[in-house]
Amino acid sequence: MTREVLAIEELTVTLGTRRGAARAVAGVDWSVAAGQTFALVGESGSGKSMSVLAATGLAPRTARVTGRVRLLGEELTAVSPQRRRRLRGRHVGFVFQDPMTSLNPVLTVGRQVAEGCEEHLGMTRRQARDRAVELLDLVGIPSPAQRVDAYPHQFSGGMRQRAVIAMALACEPDLLIADEPTTALDVTTQAQIVELVADLQRRLGTAVVWITHDLGVVAGVADTVAVMYGGRIVEQGPVDAVFAAPGHPYTRALLAARPDPAHAGGDLPAIDGSPPNPLDLPAGCAFWPRCPVRGDARCADELPPLTEVAPGHRVRTFYPAREAR
Repeated sequence: MTREVLAIEELTVTLGTRRGAARAVAGVDWSVAAGQTFALVGESGSGKSMSVLAATGLAPRTARVTGRVRLLGEELTAVSPQRRRRLRGRHVGFVFQDPMTSLNPVLTVGRQVAEGCEEHLGMTRRQARDRAVELLDLVGIPSPAQRVDAYPHQFSGGMRQRAVIAMALACEPDLLIADEPTTALDVTTQAQIVELVADLQRRLGTAVVWITHDLGVVAGVADTVAVMYGGRIVEQGPVDAVFAAPGHPYTRALLAARPDPAHAGGDLPAIDGSPPNPLDLPAGCAFWPRCPVRGDARCADELPPLTEVAPGHRVRTFYPAREAR
């Protein structure tokens, strides 16, 4: 059996604000195994990034996190902050949206790539520098022996993102978390970064959690996808099954809003209304006020369960058969 790398069960995150408690994530369950890619999709504020940050112990200080999180079989919620930091630093790599927020402008790129090797692998400074050169070469940065001494401002946007990926892979982590890693890049560079991560995964066997708005990227790289709305998963399953037969109206609306070259020039379908306020979430389905299907009163008053409509494919709706069709 494929080794499970990260597993989340009943994860709930509540943020304390001046206006009260905001439920950012509610009862989320998912897992990712070695060599697999798990994608989280949804609008901004749906809880994608917060669920991953909370699972890895990086939620804001005002957050109250409940649920179970296992990293390589070890319960992260039960260990000390020091142990959690060691596990996270050694076994989890992060690639965020803007590389300039991940890179220190006053340190060379090579120094920043080497830092994790010294801290978590016990390498000497010389060994870590040699490792940094290897990693810069691995992620496709030309002349790595020279560029290792360059500063972030001397790199292009795409090269900075490659350097951040090198940092994330420095300790050969079992899990790579890519949080909107291509949003700030041009289309050509986006494709290069996506292919780079996929190639590195094939070579290293790393598990990948890909957080994105881009359904095109999901279709190309993911094995399993979870669609989030209002802090909950509304649809989850193998990527081919979800794209071929989306069961939730929100998933269908997201897919319909993709640009289609075959029908260029027309207006893209939009979802009426706005995402729900986490300070005032409805009792039932959070998507009900915007839903084009709109079932009976249960949708507004009761939370639909995640119902299996096909093997491994689950949808949070009271009408799974109708929705699947």
